[in-house]
Amino acid sequence: MKPELDEPLIDYDAAVAVAVAGMPAHRLSVVVPMYNEIDNAAPMVAAVQAALDTYPQPWELIVVDDGSRDGTGVALRNAAIATGPHVRVLLLARNFRQTAAMQAGIDAAQGDVIVTLDGDLQNDPRDIPVLVRRLLDDDLDIVAGWRRKRQDDLLLRKLPSKIANKLIRDITELPFRDLGCSLKAFRASVLHQVRLYGEMHRFIPAWLSTVTSPARMAEMPVRHHARTAGASKYGISRTFRVLVDLLAVSFFQRFAARPGHFFGVLGLICGGLSLAIMSYLGVLKLMGQDIGTRPLLTLGMLLGMGGLQFLTTGVLAELLIRIYYGGRYAQPYHLRQEVRTGSGPTWAGAVPDIAPGGVMGGGAGQIQAQPGGALHLPPVSQPPFGQSPSSHPQVTASPVVQPPAAAPVKSTP
Repeated sequence: MKPELDEPLIDYDAAVAVAVAGMPAHRLSVVVPMYNEIDNAAPMVAAVQAALDTYPQPWELIVVDDGSRDGTGVALRNAAIATGPHVRVLLLARNFRQTAAMQAGIDAAQGDVIVTLDGDLQNDPRDIPVLVRRLLDDDLDIVAGWRRKRQDDLLLRKLPSKIANKLIRDITELPFRDLGCSLKAFRASVLHQVRLYGEMHRFIPAWLSTVTSPARMAEMPVRHHARTAGASKYGISRTFRVLVDLLAVSFFQRFAARPGHFFGVLGLICGGLSLAIMSYLGVLKLMGQDIGTRPLLTLGMLLGMGGLQFLTTGVLAELLIRIYYGGRYAQPYHLRQEVRTGSGPTWAGAVPDIAPGGVMGGGAGQIQAQPGGALHLPPVSQPPFGQSPSSHPQVTASPVVQPPAAAPVKSTP
């Protein structure tokens, strides 16, 4: 039985209880980017820990400090030390913005299911099991949250968001009502096939539509809370950035693997018009008429040069797109350090002793999808993800931060 959160809304806590019961085997990674959220840092870690404390499968929490200047990184470090080795903190060298921070967390995630959410505590971590259960039971690649009862300012947040979502739906042809909600569950094997740059975290479903079918995507209502601490990093100005990014998304959706078709069509149109104009003027010239001062001659020449430029741009775009796909794993961020606490496994909860399987979609040593939504894990004799048999996780500590004496850690340069 799978939980359903659709109109009309049912009891969320009951849905979570149903989701946890009989949860298919998997490993879960929760990714949370944060920037200047010192007041929410420790409460956020505690909220995720409380929400997943009884989670029946192994899970980890990856918090990315996006170059905060208010001490968020220190607060996250201390919260990770106090909570356990399954909480990992990535400290970026500077502020790379939310998209790059989210990509850093996705790259570090070791699970075969990845959940993203904001660090301002407006998303409710208790909804995570429901989204994950829907993802696994229905064999989907993404389940996005829908803030049906959004607790934000109407004029500055909700109204621009409604307009942007309507525009995005019309252009991308994806039936999502709330693409701005960061609470989403992904199948990691699919999410790792796309790279996020610029401000593209709002368009993750659209990017995923370039590698998977929209039929493998779903949306569910989730809880949303008013911000109780810190300040929002976004205003109405983000609407204009969304419009610019939407043009890029629309282009990549249709021409990601064939940009030459887009520029080639424009080149042929311009070239055809130029040929028609110049042919007409050529006939007039043969009839003895003067064409040197005609504006049509200038237009024909400009169209001819424009057509040639479009065609050559298409050829260059084809070359660049091959470079893009060849180097698509270049990082849009620079990691300064990663915090790991303790020397044990980086998963909270017991890893079940299940027969070995292959990578979801092929390969050895990770998760294998089975009929009915079940997943098989590799044998527990293998070292945890991210560790070699002879290595131990350490805390890469900043020299100005002293961890609590009760939880000694090792420092690496």
